[in-house]
Amino acid sequence: MATRPVFVLHDHRKPRPHFDLRLEQDGVLRSWAVPKGMPTDGRRDQLAVAVDDHDLAHATYTDDDKSIADQGWWDLVDRSDRRFVFDLHGQQGVVRYALIDTGRDWLLHLVKDQPGGNT
Repeated sequence: MATRPVFVLHDHRKPRPHFDLRLEQDGVLRSWAVPKGMPTDGRRDQLAVAVDDHDLAHATYTDDDKSIADQGWWDLVDRSDRRFVFDLHGQQGVVRYALIDTGRDWLLHLVKDQPGGNT
């Protein structure tokens, strides 16, 4: 059985409090800084700024300024040229998000139709 790609959500305190969303893809952790936190409802998107990829060892990395807020595995639900929809299978269950490419940055959107009917 193939291993599932990991994700980690880092709670990063410096230089300013923000979250780092990291998704394993092609042997690295693709990463986005989410300055205002993860979206908590489908009416409000959050800015997500693509940052440099990190090596896979970073999935378990913590220090005095960075802790793990959530971790687990993720799967791709749908993809187009400008967005991809994915499920995060984390410590509190499954949550579906979309990352939307605006051409400059990204928007992180909590999808209205959640897996298992959770809305």
